[in-house]
Amino acid sequence: MTEAVLVLNAGSSSIKFALYSLAEIAGMPHVRGKIESIRRAPVFKAVDRNGQELDKGSLGSIDVSSDHHELTAHLLDWVEQHDDGHEVVAIGHRVVHGGRDFSAPVQINREVLEKLKGFNSLAPLHQPNNLAPIEALFARDANVIQVACFDTSFHRTQTHLAELFALPRRFMEEGVIRYGFHGLSYEYISGALTKHLGDDAGGRIIVAHLGNGASLCAIENRKSVATSMGFTALDGLVMGSRCGTLDPGVVLYLMQERGMNADQIQHLLYNESGLLGVSGISNNMQVLLESDRAEAKEAVDLFCYRAASEIASLIVPLQGLDAIVFTAGIGENSPAIRAEICRNLNWLDIALDDRANAANKTIISTDSSAITVSVIPTDEESVIAKATRKLFLAGN
Repeated sequence: MTEAVLVLNAGSSSIKFALYSLAEIAGMPHVRGKIESIRRAPVFKAVDRNGQELDKGSLGSIDVSSDHHELTAHLLDWVEQHDDGHEVVAIGHRVVHGGRDFSAPVQINREVLEKLKGFNSLAPLHQPNNLAPIEALFARDANVIQVACFDTSFHRTQTHLAELFALPRRFMEEGVIRYGFHGLSYEYISGALTKHLGDDAGGRIIVAHLGNGASLCAIENRKSVATSMGFTALDGLVMGSRCGTLDPGVVLYLMQERGMNADQIQHLLYNESGLLGVSGISNNMQVLLESDRAEAKEAVDLFCYRAASEIASLIVPLQGLDAIVFTAGIGENSPAIRAEICRNLNWLDIALDDRANAANKTIISTDSSAITVSVIPTDEESVIAKATRKLFLAGN
């Protein structure tokens, strides 16, 4: 049997997974897949390292109402039954929020799990679902080695000033600071910069992680200097269904004039806003790009305008800019969005190569561009796998 690391990335309605041989984590996963549409009509998809589909649509007999706990158990059963050549010796998890307590990957025990539950209110769409498979695995086998890798960890290199809100100091001392998110994606990109950008890799770079959740990170010497997300994953850019930066007075208005309570406002800001709220059509960027409705165009234009504005603001902590890197679902696959964001930044003397952009090439700027513009696919799972392997080997 070949020892293996299983990576689980649980979201609000999905569980992504990847199985890596312990000795080959730098390569492609042996198996990769996901369970989608959780709590509606769960669908299972998996492919081997050659891209061949495995048991599409099948996870055995599961109820449509199955939650993350139940589906984690089904997934482990599937891995054990369909991959006789690998023995899972450690499981790594993406956990969105590590607060101030966790600035690096950590092996999970019951005490760690309880601390992580304390951050549920700071990432209500993500944290409870990140932790559900961990609890399910403890119930299945309390001795299995589990490792948490945090989206907040990469940003702990920010200066104290970059973390501060202009609130009374007592709140900062209680942990009300700018944490930043999508750190596993940024960690992967920072490690890939030398390969793709050469001499610019250690320079002043803004990475745009653009997906249903979206953020920016200013990176210098491959370390986080500042980021667009703050105390929660609501801050910063316009997202699929999240509002991004919002005047706090709007929240006061919703409470005082509209009589909305905290739960209603939370649902509004996380689930009904962003591209979905502005367009009234969809949170899916591709759907909006294909629509001929004015509301769809306005949502797309706002997304691009705000992204460009936030990129401009991150030039301040960097004191200049050498490169922009686009990544994640929209960033990697939407030439139109990349072009519009760069058009809003044409005062930086950015010049895109239209053919390279349309083809999603690694370098999409021209040789004459003052700023290098790049597209680098992210791989959060490999970051989690490497960290899990390191902690497993350290304890054995």
